[in-house]
Amino acid sequence: MSDTTTDNSTQTGDDQDLGAAGSQLSTAPVEDSPSPDLPSLGVIGWARWFWRQLTSMRVALLLLLLLSLAAIPGSLIPQTGINEAQVADFRERHDVLAPVYDKLGLFNVYSSVWFSAIYILLFVSLIGCIVPRTWQFVGQLRGRPPGAPRRLTRLPAHTTWRTSADPEEVREAALALLRKRRFRAHAVGDAVAAEKGYLRELGNLAFHLALIVMLIAFAWGQLFKSEGNKIVVEGDGFSNTLTQYDDFKSGNLFTNDDLEPFSFDVEEFTGTYERTGPNRGTPRTYETEVTYTEGADGEEKNALIKVNKPLEIGDAKVYLVSHGYAPVVTVRDGKGEIVYQDAVPLLPLDNNVTSNGVVKVLDGYRNPQGKKEQLGFQAFFVPTFGGSASGTMLSQFPALDYPVLALNAYHGDLKADSGIPQSVYQMDKTKMKEFKDADGELLKKLLTPGETMTLPGGAGSITFEKDIKEWAGFQVVQEPGGGWALGAALTAIGGLAASLFVQRRRVWVRAVRGDDGVTVVEMAGLGRSESAKVPEELGDLAGTLYERAPGVPGPEPDGAPEPDGTPPEDPGAPGASGTTTSTDTDSQAVPAEGAEQQ
Repeated sequence: MSDTTTDNSTQTGDDQDLGAAGSQLSTAPVEDSPSPDLPSLGVIGWARWFWRQLTSMRVALLLLLLLSLAAIPGSLIPQTGINEAQVADFRERHDVLAPVYDKLGLFNVYSSVWFSAIYILLFVSLIGCIVPRTWQFVGQLRGRPPGAPRRLTRLPAHTTWRTSADPEEVREAALALLRKRRFRAHAVGDAVAAEKGYLRELGNLAFHLALIVMLIAFAWGQLFKSEGNKIVVEGDGFSNTLTQYDDFKSGNLFTNDDLEPFSFDVEEFTGTYERTGPNRGTPRTYETEVTYTEGADGEEKNALIKVNKPLEIGDAKVYLVSHGYAPVVTVRDGKGEIVYQDAVPLLPLDNNVTSNGVVKVLDGYRNPQGKKEQLGFQAFFVPTFGGSASGTMLSQFPALDYPVLALNAYHGDLKADSGIPQSVYQMDKTKMKEFKDADGELLKKLLTPGETMTLPGGAGSITFEKDIKEWAGFQVVQEPGGGWALGAALTAIGGLAASLFVQRRRVWVRAVRGDDGVTVVEMAGLGRSESAKVPEELGDLAGTLYERAPGVPGPEPDGAPEPDGTPPEDPGAPGASGTTTSTDTDSQAVPAEGAEQQ
């Protein structure tokens, strides 16, 4: 007789019969059931209890959730390390909330004490979870699958049949079959023990190890990162030193020696824009051609920097982040001598590159009385003027179709020698006087390329040259650990997929000679969780092994054919229907999924 069954009954108390075969199919720690007669814990006991709670997977998941929630204020509230101007504006608009946010550290979320505490606790918790499970998993890999339990019929999926083959032949065939199916298999006594699915636990460990690597990489990147911005006009260059940046931010452990040594010259900026349609004014081409060198004596190389395609030099990445115009102006004194001639970068105010800025003449100028003085011009530039009939000084298109420069003139002291840092795009007018026109109003004029504005009283002039240059804004970022973070993220995804879709399972094949001299074959499978995969796989293995060790008819109570003349089917095949003979009366025999298909 044969018997192919799936036992879905409760197995409480039966695991003792399984012995090592029923041990956990994972490295998850087993929680001890509390004892009613526990003595007082004491200091060491409480410390041990706290450590066990901290290193439990539940607490690790809770800390990961808290870290995600704690990062939300950093995205919604302006941060000092990212944009101090927005923080100052928030303080002015919220007199009540700003002091509260200061006390809670919400303007510096990622460097606050409470965020760092969650970060460190999560780090310790993950290490405490992973280290013992890793050693346990290594021990499992070095060991062998446990031997077969005494009664295979108590396992969730099992099958049995009788065969004329010798027990040794059956075991050898089962061992070869299981190894061919990539099981770790070996013979133990009168049975063959096999195990498969180690990739599940390996993926689980890889996922958590990847989280630790990601935490380290992010922390390393924040401590040693640097980020600076620089505007470079066509024809000018940049050297990666601290004094060259327009603004610069860095991590707490960053030093000037960590800057990558390189330099580059901007050859040309190219920008083209959509002329028609709903996307009118949208950039089609947005790139900068540069010549760069690595180190002090490096070889010159050419590169093309585009949006989201930075120039990578060592650990540094040079991004193209902005663009604008730099009109070339020439300032002369009353004698016609040139005291200033340069391209003046102006900051864009809208998508059509309406721009403003200042022209500062700090040295070399003398007024008509021969006295040293400084000049300042408030500049407003539009690449495409809408005409005086439009009544507005706003650009109509970002390309240089009809460039116009509007200037206001001042003279006096720009306070550049006061020792207080000044923006090159703003002018301090506290000690400046306005140049007046014939009507006594502030001197101002609209200039097209090649036109000149003459200052009153023989004070000189300023000319808007026909050469209009463009500038490119670059962001130089050094954030070590980015590659490690990316690799850890990919590893975490792969590990999570393995832990979700791979099942750890064990299979045993026992072959013994019965009292009547016929070999009895028993096969059983055990998975970590209830799944149709174990019965299906067991049925497939049983069907293949049955071809090598075919069944023999067992004794029938009545050998006569059925009344309809249909011969009785072979009861020796796995999963065959017929009378079930089993010495196990505690469980109900149900055909295993997949086994009856063989």
